[in-house]
Amino acid sequence: MEMHSCISSMIGAESPELCEGLKQLKDEHPPLLNKLDEILKRCKSIERAFEQEQFSHLINDVLLFKDELEPHSEREEGVLFKMMEAYIGKEMGPLAVMEYEHDQAKGCIGKFIENTKQDRPFSKEEMMENVELIKNAYFILVDHFAKEEKVLFPMAENLLSLEEKVELLQQIRN
Repeated sequence: MEMHSCISSMIGAESPELCEGLKQLKDEHPPLLNKLDEILKRCKSIERAFEQEQFSHLINDVLLFKDELEPHSEREEGVLFKMMEAYIGKEMGPLAVMEYEHDQAKGCIGKFIENTKQDRPFSKEEMMENVELIKNAYFILVDHFAKEEKVLFPMAENLLSLEEKVELLQQIRN
């Protein structure tokens, strides 16, 4: 049996309708993806012109994005992943991958913020190095959100009991 059919059999051939809590987590993705697209456009502009003003805007954009990403990640890691752990463990498999990707994206963003926290002009090389960090975070997160929507959320819908789904909603709304 191929891995794809193995995963399909776990989540069903078609993705199930998501409970309210999972739907909320999924619905948080489009605004984050829109911000990521704007950040990527700014990165590409910087790669073309190396303008300090554009780079300053990128720093601000990344700080704002991080402030929106963090609570979303916390809801996933602190609530959903913990609930799913009882069913599928977290040392290997989907949860290990999801947490690794969270760490990778946060690491790129954190290094960017650390590198750019001084208010000063940045060299072309510094701009390029930091733009690469943000582009890496972009690609990690776009792929990550797709995996959550196509695999993890449907898997959670099938694994969690009705009581757990109610608890999930209550906890992510607090």
